[in-house]
Amino acid sequence: MNGPGPRQAPLLAFVLVLLVLLLPACARIPTSGPVGKSSEGSAGNVSAPVFLPAAPQKGASPDTIIDYFYRAGSGYEDDYAVARQYLTQASSVSWRPDQRALVYRDARVVPTKTENVYNYELDVAYTVDADGIATQSPEGTIEKIPVTVAQVDGEWRISEIPDGTAIPEETFKVIYGAFPIYFYDPSFTYAVPDVRWFIKNKTVKAMTSALLAGPAPYLRGAVASAFPSGIKLARESVPVVSGAAQVDLSAKELMATSAEDRLRMQMQLTLTFRSQPDVVNVELRANQDLVRVEDDGTVLPPVQNKSVPSRQIAISDRELARYENNRISPLPDMQPVSSFGPRYPAESPVSQAAAFLNAGRSTLYSLLPGETPRALTTRSTLTRPSFDLQDWVWTAGPGASGGTEVAAFRPAGTAPGLAAPAVTLRPAWLAGRTVKEFRISREGVRALVISEQSGQTRVQVAGIIRGRDGTPRELTTPVTLAASGQPDQGIWVTDTTVAVMKGSKAANVTPELLSLTSGEPQPLAPWPGLVALSAGNGPDEIYGQSAEGIFQRLGNGWSPQITGPVDPAFPG
Repeated sequence: MNGPGPRQAPLLAFVLVLLVLLLPACARIPTSGPVGKSSEGSAGNVSAPVFLPAAPQKGASPDTIIDYFYRAGSGYEDDYAVARQYLTQASSVSWRPDQRALVYRDARVVPTKTENVYNYELDVAYTVDADGIATQSPEGTIEKIPVTVAQVDGEWRISEIPDGTAIPEETFKVIYGAFPIYFYDPSFTYAVPDVRWFIKNKTVKAMTSALLAGPAPYLRGAVASAFPSGIKLARESVPVVSGAAQVDLSAKELMATSAEDRLRMQMQLTLTFRSQPDVVNVELRANQDLVRVEDDGTVLPPVQNKSVPSRQIAISDRELARYENNRISPLPDMQPVSSFGPRYPAESPVSQAAAFLNAGRSTLYSLLPGETPRALTTRSTLTRPSFDLQDWVWTAGPGASGGTEVAAFRPAGTAPGLAAPAVTLRPAWLAGRTVKEFRISREGVRALVISEQSGQTRVQVAGIIRGRDGTPRELTTPVTLAASGQPDQGIWVTDTTVAVMKGSKAANVTPELLSLTSGEPQPLAPWPGLVALSAGNGPDEIYGQSAEGIFQRLGNGWSPQITGPVDPAFPG
């Protein structure tokens, strides 16, 4: 008996998701037949619903076999045992479902001109690789998966199929979850999240394998790992016994590391497993033998989700000012700057250095206590400045030839009258684009970049590759975040979340939160005339500015704070 047609797959998936919501006590969800019994998640993993796909039906046509095979890819239990029933014996052995997952909006089976060869055509929303790295695709991104079928004992079976699975978008959101694995900044001081997507019931092993494989492409060269190159799991599992995740590593590589490195490995794994409720601590093992990890107090745990001070820098009465506790005070020891028409100030998180643009946004100035402002660069237009933890101040704008450039300067420690150290970067992925916003993350490893081309905006996060002395050298090819509108400004809110909006003096503006852990933007409350955003530590410390003054996010609305100052910004 043939089942529903290929185009009904998304609808079927939606029904399954609805069952998840209506039957929270039931952890198993079938594609046909009665609901099964609850199934406990394995130790060290986040419990998730388990889909029970239908087995092949007698007399099913080739297109039905292909369609139901991919539906069965949602049933990951027992190494995709049901899905393998749709394959010939040889392809069942060779097929590797965990190599990638294509998450689709719509799917259909299309015959080709070659006998017994079909294409499974998908409108792809995401592609998730073997290490859990997700790549978003705009609507209308079509991928064709070639599938060859053959008859086995009078029944159609799949004889050739690429590795990987295909999952409806609604089902993907139920089965998979976004989990950060953690790396270090190059100084091993701060923890840097690298968000991956894993099946919720298989996370501990998947997290460990991904961590050993290294950072996502946009972080390669920008972050560090305590694990040496070439180290691997000694066995294909990471059991959790009495709350201890037993990470069994290849003995040669593990024992060649220093005591300090092993402690950092353990810390890196501990941070990574924080999302796993059954993991209390981490044990390092070499070919199943426990390896003692010494902690003499000299290696500090990395700082996670680095905080910023509670103060903001702002412009008040055409001078730099401090905005804190809803009060305005002069910026200590700074010379007057009103003659420069200051706008969009920034303050270093590690020194007393400040920076600002002139009213036309064409010149970037730095300012140090007791010194007069120093012009760092002049261009036709510049993004508001942003400081990193090495005291470099960043901006972006057209270069002499008109091409987009990202520039960084280090005025602190440079004597008056001398040029500050400077770096100019020309990322190929910004060619032809106009940068609207460039903001450094709190740990200094990543940059939020909002750029525009032909009226279309991209919100992206790139890694910052530096020399050994901290000098910026390169921006990595970024990862793109999904925004619902065309934002022209943004700020870091946490280490995995940014807030963006398109400012307007004359209309209601709805900022939204974009997260590396979610593909769905979260709209905040609209407010008339918002033209600027700033953020402290978390979503409750988001500030907006309009002609009516400064407002702080409060629940589902905005609370008036103060009138007068403009362009507030937290250090960084």
